[in-house]
Amino acid sequence: MVSVLILTLNEEKNLARCLASVTWSDDVVVLDSFSTDQTLDIAKASGVRVFQRKFDNYASHRNWALQNISFANQWVYFCDADEVVTEELQEELLNISSNNSSAAVAYRLRYKNYFRGKWIRHCGIYPVWALRFFQHDKVRFHRLVHTTAEVDGPVGQLKAHFEHYSFNNGMCAWFKKHAQYAEKEAIECFNELKSGSLDWRGLFSIQDPVRRRMALKYLSFRLPLRPLLKFFYMYIMRLGFLDGRQGFTYCCLISVYEYMIVQNLKEMRRQNAC
Repeated sequence: MVSVLILTLNEEKNLARCLASVTWSDDVVVLDSFSTDQTLDIAKASGVRVFQRKFDNYASHRNWALQNISFANQWVYFCDADEVVTEELQEELLNISSNNSSAAVAYRLRYKNYFRGKWIRHCGIYPVWALRFFQHDKVRFHRLVHTTAEVDGPVGQLKAHFEHYSFNNGMCAWFKKHAQYAEKEAIECFNELKSGSLDWRGLFSIQDPVRRRMALKYLSFRLPLRPLLKFFYMYIMRLGFLDGRQGFTYCCLISVYEYMIVQNLKEMRRQNAC
């Protein structure tokens, strides 16, 4: 079987649907960051195990869970409360966990991101491969936000998707969360620029899509007019206009997010120059 780890912070609008999509698991764990809404009541009413820890950053939060929670199963599927496990993904997870001949110790999978009822298929965000299914003693996470994973063993890829509803809590919640993301991303950007290195080989990596995506991210840190370039890349080069009004609005929102990163980075540089 498969254990499921769900991270929560004020997710009363999303958690019930997420939990309903993982009822097939015999070990569902909610790691809550001291929610102030009905999140804990919803989790406890469903009969899952609940732990609490103050959130600091995504890597240390996930690593703490893997090091301090005793999972009932070797295989763990990690998901956020605003995500849904599809039936196709459920079947694939259970098949792998029951197959002892699997060479991989961790798996990446794609997701479908929904905005105002529409799957944003273009805009350069599909396919994004995220490492979400793994043997819990084989993985360690890095980066403050948009984590990468260090895996002790081979990594495979799943065919099925999960569904992501990142705007379900409303636009105010989205902006608040991405303001926090922007601050942490700026810290990563600041440290990366100080190192002076760039993974040029990673830019052309076909076998490792995560390495290529991170190399492109670090390249973008060095480019001028980053928010405008991001919009052009998503809306024109990656055919975001094919996603209609939702695609245009989504590209604008991500450009604003990039602008917040740039402004945080400028402030860090100013403070360090003093």
